[in-house]
Amino acid sequence: MNIGIIGAGHIGGTLARRLTALGHTVSIANSRGPASLAQLARETGARPVTVEEAARSGEVVIVTIPDKAIPSLPRDLFEGVPDEVVVVDTGNYYPQQRDGRIDPIERGTPESRWVADTLRRPVVKAFNNIYAQHLLELGKPKGAPGRIALPVAGDDRRAKEIVIRLIDELGFDGVDAGTLDESWRQQPGTPVYATDLAVAALRKALGEAKRERPAEFRATQGSPARAGRG
Repeated sequence: MNIGIIGAGHIGGTLARRLTALGHTVSIANSRGPASLAQLARETGARPVTVEEAARSGEVVIVTIPDKAIPSLPRDLFEGVPDEVVVVDTGNYYPQQRDGRIDPIERGTPESRWVADTLRRPVVKAFNNIYAQHLLELGKPKGAPGRIALPVAGDDRRAKEIVIRLIDELGFDGVDAGTLDESWRQQPGTPVYATDLAVAALRKALGEAKRERPAEFRATQGSPARAGRG
């Protein structure tokens, strides 16, 4: 499969390593340009490209950048990209630690719904609740005891099925976590966040999630400078 990755941080770099090792053709971009990705390209075989090229080079495009950077992406980034191309959002909203205040999210819009609205493109939320090191090292064969399950939320069944298949290849069990408007169940501060649960426990934890964000994941007067548009 051809896969584009926008963002070369912990999750983006890990996915580039894992997916190229599985035989996928990966194109990866960041805000600093292809030259800055030369080392990662040598290590993984991923192709360093511009952000615009990454958005147009895959059957799946994974957006894995801080929420505060989403408004900085080109407004027409996905213009003309075929509808069947699946866009994945791996992001989390950290208002106090990194992103600043994003008003729609503070008012209750699930963070990935805000991402979709800002990108003007449907997204699937996945890979946001697992540590990058665990994504790199803890994959297991299908059916193995203790295999970690990852929630996948989105409005398009076909798109979610594609992402769940990729998750299975990576050594994890993908679990349909409902629509994008239900993706708050896997946001920071919920029972599934950074907990490495197996399928049954993950489903139980999704059902036990509370919509209100814990205090540490809400903006305060001391939060960093506000993110861009939105």
